[in-house]
This record gives sequence, C-alpha cells and structure tokens, in this order.
Amino acid sequence: MRTAHWARSPAELDRPSGAGFNLHMHADKPICGRLPDSQYVELAVEVFAMLADATRVRIVLALRDAGELSVNHLADILDKQPAAVSQHLAKLRLARIVATRQDGQRVFYRLENEHVSRLVSDAIFQAEHSLGGIPRHHHPAASAEDEATA
Repeated sequence: MRTAHWARSPAELDRPSGAGFNLHMHADKPICGRLPDSQYVELAVEVFAMLADATRVRIVLALRDAGELSVNHLADILDKQPAAVSQHLAKLRLARIVATRQDGQRVFYRLENEHVSRLVSDAIFQAEHSLGGIPRHHHPAASAEDEATA
C-alpha cells in the first residue's frame, strides 16, 4: 500500500519525485488529471480523506475568511482546545493544505492555495442540495453573497 504524501518524512517530501515533481517539470504542458486512470485520482482521494473531518473543514473555512490565524485564534473561533486544533493543523500542513509563518513565538497558518477553499465551498454547496428544495446558493440574492464568500 502506498504511503500518503503527508505521512512521509520531510526529506521524502523534498525529494524531487512523484506527482508534485511531475507538475513542476511539465508545468508548460497541458495535463489532464480528470481521466479515471490518472495518477492524480489517488492524490485527490487523499485530499478528500484529509478533509473528511468537520474540524478540518471548519479550519479551512476560518482561514478562507480570515486569511491568516494563529492556533489560539483558531481554537477560539472553533471553540476547541488549542492542542486539538494544533494536531489538525499539523495534519493539514503535512498534506500541504495549509502553510505557516512564524512571528517570534507565534505561528500563523494560512491556506496553501485557493483550491482547497473552493473545494470546501463546493462541498458545502453540494450538501445544501442534499436537503432538497432550492439551495440557498441558487437564490439570486444569496448567489451574489455566496460568490463573494466562496
């Protein structure tokens, strides 16, 4: 069984190989990762697995809205213990979903890129569809508001 990319050591992650290396080496060539046999399908499953936790989704949403937050600020927003939030952030960092910036003793977290933000927003929109009726994001007034926050 293949080791998830966030379970690998930092040295393994920095070694030029795998999908990330291929993306950088072939950045000028069109890549279609949407085919069922694509190597990116397994990586996408790993991303979904990492986001299959309500606290981690809430962390992504908080970082999407705030841009950058410390562990303690995130813990306050989520009403969770800082140690628990820190463990979730460590997993998200190893999965390269969040990045860090240190300022003295404090560490600030931000989303690594906009893709996970869009993925979580779309998942929430899909969840609204599962409730039946017309989802909030399909109402004209709400659509403009949702676009601004998505």
